[in-house]
Amino acid sequence: MTECCCGQCAACQARSSALLQLKKRGSQDRRVGRFGQLIALQPQALNAEASTAVLQTQTQVVQAKSILNSNSSPDIPWSKTINPYQGCEHGCSYCYARPSHAYHNLSPGLDFETQLFAKSNAADLLQQEFMKAGYKPTTIAIGTNTDAYQPIERTYGITRQLLQLMLQFRHPVSVLTKSNLITRDIDLLSELAALQLVEVHFSLTSLRSTLAKKLEPRAALPAARLEAIRLLSQAGIPVKAMFAPLIPWLNDAEMADLMSAAKQAGAQSMGYILLRLPYEVQGIFTDWLAQHYPSEQGRILAMIRQSRGDLKNAQAFTSRMTGQGLAALELKHSFERCFTELGFKPMSPDDLTTSLFTKVSATSQLSLF
Repeated sequence: MTECCCGQCAACQARSSALLQLKKRGSQDRRVGRFGQLIALQPQALNAEASTAVLQTQTQVVQAKSILNSNSSPDIPWSKTINPYQGCEHGCSYCYARPSHAYHNLSPGLDFETQLFAKSNAADLLQQEFMKAGYKPTTIAIGTNTDAYQPIERTYGITRQLLQLMLQFRHPVSVLTKSNLITRDIDLLSELAALQLVEVHFSLTSLRSTLAKKLEPRAALPAARLEAIRLLSQAGIPVKAMFAPLIPWLNDAEMADLMSAAKQAGAQSMGYILLRLPYEVQGIFTDWLAQHYPSEQGRILAMIRQSRGDLKNAQAFTSRMTGQGLAALELKHSFERCFTELGFKPMSPDDLTTSLFTKVSATSQLSLF
């Protein structure tokens, strides 16, 4: 049965009112995605959830079968990655990782940000990889799909366990996050940095708290992120700030100011990722625009199309991070000009050392896990 969408009847108004009460969530429905159909929450269900102020997050502790992922994409500088968690409570409406929940028969919408999985045996599995006779070290990226420092890390500490393991084995690591929770682990990160074993990629989306609260409802606010970059940099930890995602007509005008703020906070390098909307993300982000920026929705989507050709054109290698066409080229030139003027320097996982990797010093401390 098709749900009414006239926007005028009592049912539509009740649903609209209930949706507005799903605060601090980036999506407003449970869409199963390309393997199913949209499952719209009924007004009664929404009202029941809203009565508790927010939709509650549930975390399932799981035993992963493997933890080290291989990557062959030319757009990503790491051949090995780890994601301690699946799903992400930050609730970013644009998140390219949302479609991964569909593989588990869960919604890339609300389920992605409320039904989370914590891989409690991640450190044990990684240790087993390190101990294999033929293992060769290469920089491993933590948090390429979902944030390694999302709120549940406070409870489970899996990311910290992985960093402890990296330090014990003297293994190079890149950490990707937009959370100021990373400052909790400055003790480990500074030790790794002293051995040239770590770099941090820290995402910034806007300097405007009003936009950030809507776009990334459970992530750290802009001021907190800049402060985290400052604290990491002061501790000698190399930070590459990422303007991610860059959204035409929504935050692109902030490029120069945002890059300047990152530089002042201590970031050594800078990168950017143009918004891409693979699979179910297109519908989720379009709905988000309709809710928060209805008058600008058409213009924003049109600008994205100028850089993507098609909103779904987000998977092609070499262009999926920066887009293509004249509009994308203009953004690229603007970024490169600011990069040079502000004195940023290139930063690569290849800058980290692999020569210190050892299994001897780690063997005596394996009981920690």
